[in-house]
Amino acid sequence: MRYVICSGGQLGDWALAELREGDVLVGADRGALFLVDRGFSPDMALGDFDSVSAGELMRIRTGSRRFEACDPIAKDWTDTEMALRWVLAQQDPKPDEVVLLGVLGSRWDHSLANIHLLRVLLEAGVRGRIVDETNELHLVDGSMPLTLARTRHTYVSLLPLSLEVTGITLNGFQYPLLDATLTIGQSLGISNVLLEQTGTIRLRDGLLLAIQSMDYP
Repeated sequence: MRYVICSGGQLGDWALAELREGDVLVGADRGALFLVDRGFSPDMALGDFDSVSAGELMRIRTGSRRFEACDPIAKDWTDTEMALRWVLAQQDPKPDEVVLLGVLGSRWDHSLANIHLLRVLLEAGVRGRIVDETNELHLVDGSMPLTLARTRHTYVSLLPLSLEVTGITLNGFQYPLLDATLTIGQSLGISNVLLEQTGTIRLRDGLLLAIQSMDYP
């Protein structure tokens, strides 16, 4: 079962193309308003809702199947992490994939924290990715290879999310790697290109962020 979390970062009509029939929709704070205003009924809307007006909050409350609000100060997690933890707690249906929309934006502290949530999904054994208008982010470790399909994105860049990533092997890329090592601070993995319809990333140890990206039209 696929869960989609819409958070309060950068969102636009491009995000609608990421929604599929049968998705469980979760709106975090202003992300719930984005869904409701476009005719969707979030299966869960939650957060402190400090970024919406009283009228917008009423639209969210009446337009969502479930609604949970919390105090904006007396909480330990961001709204996005609250939403993710709610998703991972679900058993019926249990998530096997989570797509995060609207989790990147002008607040780089929030953006980086949300990228780190990909590790939470990885450790839970749930496939996860972050999508915005020009990027798609995946996290891979040594437990299983990551296969990327050729999409509208031009480039694939690889950045370590741990101090060191070892045993990196790429197949189907213009610039192949064989048992390579990347450490934080290196730009060797930037702007690779898929030559085939799919490409595979394998590694032995560490956490590697794979970013499919394109320039703005």
